[in-house]
Amino acid sequence: MITLKSPREIEQMKTSGRILASIHEQLREKIVPGITTNQINAFVHQQIEAAGATAAQIGFEGYEFATCISVNEEICHGFPSEYVLKSGDVVKVDFCVDYKGAISDSCWTYGVGEISPEHQALMEVTKEALMRGIEQAQVGNRVGDIGYAIQSFAEEKGYGVVRDFIAHGIGPTIHEEPFFPHFGLPGKGIRLKEGMTITIEPMITTGTWRMKMDPNGWTARTIDGSYCAQYEHSIAITKEGPVIMTLQKEETSTSLNVFEK
Repeated sequence: MITLKSPREIEQMKTSGRILASIHEQLREKIVPGITTNQINAFVHQQIEAAGATAAQIGFEGYEFATCISVNEEICHGFPSEYVLKSGDVVKVDFCVDYKGAISDSCWTYGVGEISPEHQALMEVTKEALMRGIEQAQVGNRVGDIGYAIQSFAEEKGYGVVRDFIAHGIGPTIHEEPFFPHFGLPGKGIRLKEGMTITIEPMITTGTWRMKMDPNGWTARTIDGSYCAQYEHSIAITKEGPVIMTLQKEETSTSLNVFEK
């Protein structure tokens, strides 16, 4: 069932989102060559609790960590480990914050040290694909409009759009309806209504969109070893337009000017 949030509930989710965004802002300086993904996970967990919030992912469907940290060809749901990040790595950090029952969710991709022009371009295209999807998150549009905006932009640039993991509603649980892909046809799918809160989280690759699962049953990686980037925001659908509830400071887009309202 799709739940429509009241203005008060959206304000609570925005507070949760500000906590989450502030931690991603801190990670910009924290993620450097030599740090382990376990250390990143511990830092995020500590910062969530210091803000009086809870790491919502812990215990979700049996998941054990505060974050998912996926490196290079890993698409998503990577386990924190003793892996030591090195210059040139592309790392995705995805986590949820529960603040007094209001949940926010955001993933961000970080280049470690000096990354290649190819992977810098991947990150830029993925972030722009996210923003183009958000631009379509308007009352009266359909979820297919979001998927089409993402897919058409990324594929025109020569990138793959992962099919197996999808966007979803959020709050008061991590995953709720509507569920929808980051590809599709305009004018198709569920119609967006005021008060809906959703994530948009495209996973874009330098090669094929096809994936394989690790034996742990969680971590997905590209089948051809190509690198993957992901950016995700939690969005509120309002009559004034989409509101990014996890917006970071100094975050901009070349195609869209959407700010927390």
